[in-house]
Amino acid sequence: MKLWQTLLSVFKTGRFSPSWRRSRLGWLAIALVVCGSILFSGLSAFTQEKVSVSFLVRSLEVDQLEALEQEFESQNPDIDLELIRGPNAADAVENLYTTSFLLGDSPYDIVYSDVVWIPKFAAAGWLRDLSDRVSEADLDVFLKADVEAGRYQGGFYRMPFRSDMGMLYYRTDLLEQAGLEPPNTFEELQETAKTLQEQGQVPWGFSWQGKQYEGLATVFVEAIAGYGGFWVNPETLEVGLDSPAGYQAVEFLRDLIAQNITPPGVTNYIEEDALRLFENGNAVFMRNWPYAWAQVNRAEATVQGKVGLKPMVHAPNENSAACLGGWGFAISATTPHPEEAWRVVEFLTSRESQKKFTLEFSYVPSRRDLFTDAEVLAKYSHYQALLQVADSTVPRPPVGQYAQVSDILQRYLSAALTNQISPEDAMNAAAGETRRVLGRSVAEPS
Repeated sequence: MKLWQTLLSVFKTGRFSPSWRRSRLGWLAIALVVCGSILFSGLSAFTQEKVSVSFLVRSLEVDQLEALEQEFESQNPDIDLELIRGPNAADAVENLYTTSFLLGDSPYDIVYSDVVWIPKFAAAGWLRDLSDRVSEADLDVFLKADVEAGRYQGGFYRMPFRSDMGMLYYRTDLLEQAGLEPPNTFEELQETAKTLQEQGQVPWGFSWQGKQYEGLATVFVEAIAGYGGFWVNPETLEVGLDSPAGYQAVEFLRDLIAQNITPPGVTNYIEEDALRLFENGNAVFMRNWPYAWAQVNRAEATVQGKVGLKPMVHAPNENSAACLGGWGFAISATTPHPEEAWRVVEFLTSRESQKKFTLEFSYVPSRRDLFTDAEVLAKYSHYQALLQVADSTVPRPPVGQYAQVSDILQRYLSAALTNQISPEDAMNAAAGETRRVLGRSVAEPS
């Protein structure tokens, strides 16, 4: 810069020798120096390394997040945001994150986190506390349950991005033709499904997630809460699996298979399998997350324009229960770029980003005002009703040992659904193992 200023001064004042002034070589030298200076500056700017910020994403969401990735990079040219494609199953992604932290410095600067990972990851010291970056006023614009899912022992570790809750999808055309109302109870769902199956309207009654994975745990949460029970009380660590509600929940799910309301292969179903059966017109009902709304209303879907959405069924005199799901962004404790990572998190969880993501892919936002946003409602009129469900969701136990207690529940549920063990024996065994994991050797009363 000093060279450039000197040369500019020389040109302005004409302070160089008459002989050099007459020399073509002198002018050529000046030109070469100036061009070299400009070229050097350009190369320096061009070769300046960007800061790379990365996180692991379920495969099905990588393509969906790419538009936000590109927009962020256009606004932040000093950061290279890298989305790393992972498996579709949430627990498989969790295992990859866990392995990366256990091996040492994780390669991921940000953790794209399911609601149930925070207690485990925060307890292990793998996440940065974000409490000093956001105020309670900042968090008030988000759904309360989503915010609470980011807290652990006085710290705040996860900014909400999108929420989720289990919902019941149903075929409006089939129910209307048969003069039937959408079911409210477990028994009504079974009866309605069997009626339409017997009429030959559809081969299967109810499609849901029955594979031994995290999705099965979410289905069970809705069933046991729908019978008035609970899995684990996070405040007292009381276990409620070996209770009448726990037994009834397992019996209901197993009866669906035994009565051919649900395909036998449901014990291998994840979300996409359940969706495929329903969107092809082969089931009356489906339990799934709100993202499926856009899928069943695609032009290629057999059921396009023939689908309704309502809260999950429940037992008489009990309340409907929707398992809380959803994803958000945490920052790795080992990232060498915490400030750049925070800029990414701020951008992705902003109102503008959430609105674009919601409008494009029908995922449920975590910001409350987007449920009543005019543009969102114009495209998804059911979102206003979803807000009521979002305010009464049931979380999975927010305990540091969640991965272990979920694995226990999944194993015994799967054994019961495949007739290897009775519902009561399954829940008794699951409750005993869960108590041992939580450090409670004395059985609580049922």
